[in-house]
Amino acid sequence: MRVLVTGGAGFIGSHIVTALHRAGHEPVVLDALLPSAHPTAPDPPTPGSPAAEFLHADVRDPSRVRAALRGVDAVCHQAAMVGLGKDFADAPAYVGCNGLGTAVLLAAMAEAGVRSLVLAGSMVVYGEGRYECPSHGVVRPGARRPEDLAAGRFEPGCPGCGADLTPGLVGEDAPTDPRNVYATTKLAQEHLAAAWARTVGATAVSLRYHNVYGTGMPRDTPYAGVASLFRSALARGEAPRVFEDGGQRRDFVHVRDVAAANVLAIEAAAGTAAGMPGSALTAYNAGSGDPHTVGEMATALARADGGPEPVVTGEFRLGDVRHITADSARLRRELGWRPSVGFEEGMAEFARAGQRASASVASPR
Repeated sequence: MRVLVTGGAGFIGSHIVTALHRAGHEPVVLDALLPSAHPTAPDPPTPGSPAAEFLHADVRDPSRVRAALRGVDAVCHQAAMVGLGKDFADAPAYVGCNGLGTAVLLAAMAEAGVRSLVLAGSMVVYGEGRYECPSHGVVRPGARRPEDLAAGRFEPGCPGCGADLTPGLVGEDAPTDPRNVYATTKLAQEHLAAAWARTVGATAVSLRYHNVYGTGMPRDTPYAGVASLFRSALARGEAPRVFEDGGQRRDFVHVRDVAAANVLAIEAAAGTAAGMPGSALTAYNAGSGDPHTVGEMATALARADGGPEPVVTGEFRLGDVRHITADSARLRRELGWRPSVGFEEGMAEFARAGQRASASVASPR
């Protein structure tokens, strides 16, 4: 298949391009190479390595997107602004890139007759994770209050009685409750994709990524993931700074496993593998199934690097959630995906890995 990968020169996108090549597909990369994600130009192809056809363009440009879709069988949409950004002043940029960019892409796909889409979704659409109260069962706590965070009270309490809650795994059928601008735009992307699929009779899949890490993460940027920020600190000889008390539970999943999930989803959506369930958009959690705290991740990375031990600061960011971990059984069951990189192995590899490797791309057109 000929597969357009938007954002294909980026961190996750470049790994998807490699995985598509290895699976015998023909990836085409469309990427704006925005400075926030690409402080340097993409690496040129190394001798003997596959190079994807490359179009230097913004996904918000209708004419360039239409050109990129010629002869394409499926689209893997990775182009997006990620992370929480600096403050709410970033909201127009997030909405413009993630919302408008997706709308332009889907309109061009409808016109071109491309009927298979895999979207880079995110676990942030759930807001807080799944919690259980001893008295009230499964509950959904409200947003954490700044005064509680400032006082070091990081765990959300039961909204009914205030009791301590036990965190659990979130399934795809859990209610969505985005808690920040980025999360809101990721949910909007899913709604747009579902509307497109219903309107044109297409198949859309959203892979709701959990905390993806691995070779090629951007360094020293407010838009990078926490693993990248810790890795950058260690590269400077500094201790990783862990916010709150380090007890936030996350699911850290290796980028190669996420890339493999994308290939399976693309093949299924295009009908070259097992068919998709009958709905306009099917969401899959893409997590390792092996949750760890942020503090545990920082410690594992520091020890693998041989650098200073992490420092727990008590700082916090409004809009962050306390615990969010995935139940990825649906992805395993329906697409046969299995993560292959364990936590300790992945952190040891990441401690030695480079942080800004882009996809190998052929000459732009």
